[in-house]
Amino acid sequence: MNFKETCSYLFEKLASYQVLGSSALNKSLDKTLNLAQLLGFPEKKFKSIHIAGTNGKGSSSTLLASIFQEAGYKVGLYTSPHLKSFTERIKINGKEIDEQFVIDFVKQIKPFIETQNPSFFEITTLMAFDYFAQNSVDIAIIETGLGGRLDSKNILQPELSLITNIGLDHQNILGNTIEEIAYEKAGIIKNYTPIVLSETQESTHNLFKKVAQLKNAPIFFADETIQLKNVQIVNNKRIFELNNTLYQLDLLGNYQLKNIKGVLKSIEILQKTFSILPEHIKNGLNNSIQNTKLKGRWQILQQNPTIICDTGHNEDGIKAIIEQLKSEKYNHLYIILGMVSDKDYKKILPLLPLNASYIFCKPNIERALEPNILFNYGTQIGLNAEIIENVNEAIAQTQKKCSFNDLIFVGGSTFVVAEIENL
Repeated sequence: MNFKETCSYLFEKLASYQVLGSSALNKSLDKTLNLAQLLGFPEKKFKSIHIAGTNGKGSSSTLLASIFQEAGYKVGLYTSPHLKSFTERIKINGKEIDEQFVIDFVKQIKPFIETQNPSFFEITTLMAFDYFAQNSVDIAIIETGLGGRLDSKNILQPELSLITNIGLDHQNILGNTIEEIAYEKAGIIKNYTPIVLSETQESTHNLFKKVAQLKNAPIFFADETIQLKNVQIVNNKRIFELNNTLYQLDLLGNYQLKNIKGVLKSIEILQKTFSILPEHIKNGLNNSIQNTKLKGRWQILQQNPTIICDTGHNEDGIKAIIEQLKSEKYNHLYIILGMVSDKDYKKILPLLPLNASYIFCKPNIERALEPNILFNYGTQIGLNAEIIENVNEAIAQTQKKCSFNDLIFVGGSTFVVAEIENL
């Protein structure tokens, strides 16, 4: 099989959450461990940082990877889902996994796939671990796919675990309350291993402390000690002051101010075992997009009219986007929005501003929510809306209506952002 055929085999043969939803998940780590054993336990051959949370995992992973790269380390980065190519999921120092490695790996473990029926995430997780092991990375930054306790990455024994925040998402899998979801995320806390919380949340604070105590894991709530001052945006960089030092952050969303606290606290702890100097932190924060090739996080696609996309897709993520939009300057706001069927659109749509024009679209995946559902409910609650199903057609048609100083926002789903042609 060539690379295209190999990817088709993975997506068609293996149960994928992206396509099938919760039915694609294995509620056990047994198959992950079996494959790890077959490959000689590659996850034990490199150091790692494990990151969970409802929102902010990808950005936090990116910032940590960038800082380690600036410090001269060989850094693996595993995030999901990808936007354009499968190879985006697995990187070393910003370079995507070799297509030939993907081909050879799948060929090697094809008998396991055919007989054991693993999930897509189980296979891609061990592919990443094997790639990092064979390339002798100094550190790998690993983002959970879903939850934490039963996520296939949880066979790791990391140097440190980081949990970004807890919000309502994937309730059909993780639980219906913040506390139930937090319990699943807390599953990444390991014995005697530092755990950092980016945000202190009253509803989960005691739960995390209790789990950490049971695991004898030192626990740190980053926002208790990391205080950012004089925050502003200058020349598309977020500027802030910490401990009398000025930093620039190239990730623009307001929500990054929460993520950055967990990142900085993690680095502070890891400086005891890794050589990371203040200039490495400054350069890592300033060059994270360049170093890791991150896409889709409050990404400005063009100016005049301004087009911005963001992959935020759950209630907390949309709230953060709306807050960010309030700080933008424009004459009129157009929002191109599509969602997948397991999101609670009746909670999300009422959060949206009434003084905007809405274009509901449909990402090209099986789990996509029909735009007429969004349209019917949206107009019922007072949104000025229309339907243009194709994402890029929606962008093109909206641009024709725009004036020079208008703003177009595109989002609602990672899969909507992934279809943008000029991303």
